[in-house]
Amino acid sequence: MDDADFPSIECLVADEGPIELEQLVHLLRDAIAGGASVGFLPSLEDEEARDYWKTVFQDIAQGTRVLLVAREAGQVVGSVQLALATQPNAWHRAEVQKLLVLSNQRRRGIGRALMLEIEQAARDAGRELLVLNTVEGERVEGLYLSLGYGTVGLIPGYVRGASGELDTVIMYKSLPLERG
Repeated sequence: MDDADFPSIECLVADEGPIELEQLVHLLRDAIAGGASVGFLPSLEDEEARDYWKTVFQDIAQGTRVLLVAREAGQVVGSVQLALATQPNAWHRAEVQKLLVLSNQRRRGIGRALMLEIEQAARDAGRELLVLNTVEGERVEGLYLSLGYGTVGLIPGYVRGASGELDTVIMYKSLPLERG
């Protein structure tokens, strides 16, 4: 695939929140409508989604979160977040959260590209261990496995989805830091 045909990936800063808010709301609502288990239920309203993204941008301003977006033709088509652990004994780790790709843009490698970039962002922040959770059996679990994430275990009924309780897989990946 020609790089010109592939979305660009960029890191958003706190003051871009108001500019990108409606596109991010659309991205989140699209994911929820498609059955993604990312902390919300299908009844997610625009205002609740806006409030969520405003909190994300507050975290970015405080230096505790990284938000990457994939953009094509000026439109946000995907995103992923990195929550940086803030406790002194945890400064080496971070949690990958809410990998989202618009339903009409899936199966193009955007999720993989976002994950590779968030891993680099983690390295840049001095993080050597990533953790994440996902619903057991979802397609994205295979993506994480293909990227070298290991499985810690399964928590039965950890989250609730539109169809009831869902089992959650906890995963991790060690990142060798580039030493200069």
